[in-house]
Amino acid sequence: MKAFFLITFCVLVLLSVVAWQIQPAPPEGKIPLVWVSDDNPARREQISLFNDLHPNYDLRLDPRANQAGMEKVMLQCLAGVGPDLFDAYSPSELDAFVRSGVAWDVTEELAKRAIDMEKDVWPAILPTGIREGRVYGFPANVAVDAIWVNKDLFDAAGEPYPEGPWTWEEFIEVAQRLTLRDERGRIKQFGFLCDWWQWPQFIMLFGGQLYAENGTRSAVDSPEAIEAIQFMHDLMYVHHVMPTPVDEATMATAGGWGSGTITYFGAGKGAMALGGRWWLCTLRDYEGLNLGVVEIPRMSDTAYRAYGRATVVNRYSPRREQALDFLVYEAGKDYNDLINRQADAVAAVMRYNYTPEFLQNPEHPEEDYNEVWRDVIRYGEADVWSPFVNGQAANRILTKQLDLVKNDQKSAADALRDAAREIHKEMAKTLERDPSLRIKYYRLTGKERPE
Repeated sequence: MKAFFLITFCVLVLLSVVAWQIQPAPPEGKIPLVWVSDDNPARREQISLFNDLHPNYDLRLDPRANQAGMEKVMLQCLAGVGPDLFDAYSPSELDAFVRSGVAWDVTEELAKRAIDMEKDVWPAILPTGIREGRVYGFPANVAVDAIWVNKDLFDAAGEPYPEGPWTWEEFIEVAQRLTLRDERGRIKQFGFLCDWWQWPQFIMLFGGQLYAENGTRSAVDSPEAIEAIQFMHDLMYVHHVMPTPVDEATMATAGGWGSGTITYFGAGKGAMALGGRWWLCTLRDYEGLNLGVVEIPRMSDTAYRAYGRATVVNRYSPRREQALDFLVYEAGKDYNDLINRQADAVAAVMRYNYTPEFLQNPEHPEEDYNEVWRDVIRYGEADVWSPFVNGQAANRILTKQLDLVKNDQKSAADALRDAAREIHKEMAKTLERDPSLRIKYYRLTGKERPE
């Protein structure tokens, strides 16, 4: 097994070296910088603005490495052929980068430049850039989802637009009235569209969380989590307001970035949809859409799920000092105003969201709902994560079990209880491999492994 991993590592390094060598050379006299991020078309303008403001740099995007996963990025960095900058998409991803040693601690460097993340940035996104009080990444944006409303479909049904705060019972009643069938009884318009991967949002909305007791125990089998996943299942199979996997298979969609539920909604296949402001990067391409936004129904004292990206500097990059200028750029007015103008979620630096231009973009006067996006962030919280288990391994376990629920092949209770057991087994493997984590776990629980 060790030989397999060593061979895999060497092959990846060799391929990375070849990839770097065949890249076009930067313009003469410019310092090349490579940023690994997703292939959202908005990245092009963000890069162009940085290069315009820093004419001595040639920043380029590498979306292929992002698609390959964070393990490849870490291997490249450790081998000395990694990018200068890369994005972390969750607290658990940041933790993996920090523990692998590839994330540069920029706490003092940002302080020298009078950048105070804990003061300037939305609290909900801080865990994606800060680990144990040290700064490793600067947030590139932040998102908290809400309910998109297709006003034309509401008007056609004679249904008033929903207003918050509202309850899940009210939501279901509205979604049922907006679910329309043809003469043969087949659904031609759903009341609600939602990606199944939004399940962490529902667990949080119902008062649950992924981990408990300082991350030493999985909490996905809690009554709150089970109720949340059962509710998602029932939206499809009991209330019939959300597409089942069979329904999704019959709904045509174009490929590319932002395909799937976003394009279903843009094509008028659903009256409401759960999504973020960043959906506008795609929805603006649909002419004539008459949209509104309302907050998600929530229980009292529960939170909305916050998520986003934070850009990290490769500790082993020979240009890490220069790469730091990109983080400073992300902290500044030009970048944050661009994020808001593009609708690439919401600017991470709070003060840039309290401007007339944010509330009413002159280029898109029809978007009169931006205050909702700003307001829901105040109730946003980052995912609870565990340092004692590989986040991607845990997610694979949950995805496997929850797909069975989605396909109506297993109850939410059975799936989540099985998932919790498998996650605890994965924790035990992690603790066996990492003595320092094993000591930390023992100090917290008095046990050597989860039971």
